[in-house]
Amino acid sequence: MSLESEAGLSGDVLPGVLSESLHAELVAFRRDLHMHPELGNQEFRTTAAIKERLEQAGLRPRVLSTGTGLVCDIGLAEGERPSAPLLAFRADIDALPIPDSKVDCPYRSTVPDRAHACGHDVHTTVVLGTGLVLAELHAKGLLARPVRLIFQPAEEVLPGGALDAIADGALADVGQILAVHCDPRVDAGRIGLRHGPITSACDRLEIALDGPGGHTARPHLTTDLVTAAARVALDVPALIARRVDTRAGLALTWGRIESGHAPNVIPQHAELSGTLRCLDLEAWREAPDIVHAAIDEVATLHRAKSEINYMRGVPPVVNDRQSTELLRRAMVARRGMRSVESTEQSLGGEDFSWYLEHVPGALARLGVRRPGERTVRDLHQGDFDADEHAITVGVELFTAAVFLDPNTAQG
Repeated sequence: MSLESEAGLSGDVLPGVLSESLHAELVAFRRDLHMHPELGNQEFRTTAAIKERLEQAGLRPRVLSTGTGLVCDIGLAEGERPSAPLLAFRADIDALPIPDSKVDCPYRSTVPDRAHACGHDVHTTVVLGTGLVLAELHAKGLLARPVRLIFQPAEEVLPGGALDAIADGALADVGQILAVHCDPRVDAGRIGLRHGPITSACDRLEIALDGPGGHTARPHLTTDLVTAAARVALDVPALIARRVDTRAGLALTWGRIESGHAPNVIPQHAELSGTLRCLDLEAWREAPDIVHAAIDEVATLHRAKSEINYMRGVPPVVNDRQSTELLRRAMVARRGMRSVESTEQSLGGEDFSWYLEHVPGALARLGVRRPGERTVRDLHQGDFDADEHAITVGVELFTAAVFLDPNTAQG
């Protein structure tokens, strides 16, 4: 089928259009998750709710060995191996450790200092809805090919629950994987796409600086540790930015600096912590050595001993061209050419990138802004919410992808 003919399709030509009753059920499911957010590796209630609904649809979900999260195949008999690689859809199911600050919202979080402020409840509901629609089509003999649903825990816990899911066989027999992430800058009813890197790498860094301490009247007799910490905070980001191609976007930003207890005492200990983000995969792989060298140079210059804890996070999500094109064709088939827009590479991190180290795939930005709304409720803020029409959009995007031949995607 050509792109031109797909662009003219109405939403009811391809199977997998969401009924009003199922949309209402999915909205209620999403709101229930929103009211009961659970942190990474603690998503027991969430896992049980997903499992129960999939089983009601006649499916056989398998809970991951970590105890939370699950995978579920559709279109395969128990124990059957697929004749061709599976298409997988991934959702992340965990919440954030921040309070829900929405006002007059009947489904705001009921758990103190916990909130689905990144849209994972929407992602989960989209993949669940996709599974329910495809299960019904399979029962009618209409499923184009078998698929796998992956409900992954602990996306917010570095280096990401994706690694646990992969280790537990989530990608066995999978040949391609797709996902969406809520984007409050894009109107509901639209998606943002980008071939190549769409997120950045994200690592965490903790530094301890030590010296003998002393009196502020005699800094020349000791290590002026506060000045050393200040120079590390200022000079290290500048140094590392000059040791890679500036287009790599290697950036270190501090979130915490702590040292000292009295105004006339030079302390013996200082701590800094922050995040390192990088737009380029190769530069990210070189980043630990570059950062260690820069910190050692600055600390030594100021006679401070440094101890560095560099915590690997996630690489950039690099969208495969064919998978990105499949998502574009699926969205065009459902809602026309104007429903797809180009998106920029984000500095946020996403552990969906780990799946793409093994199989090709792509992540789309799912619009969740209410059309005409001027206030952007950004991700990771307590007042974040989504236009729930996005649930239907996500489900129909994924179901359309199942029925479009990926081998005909245009380069």
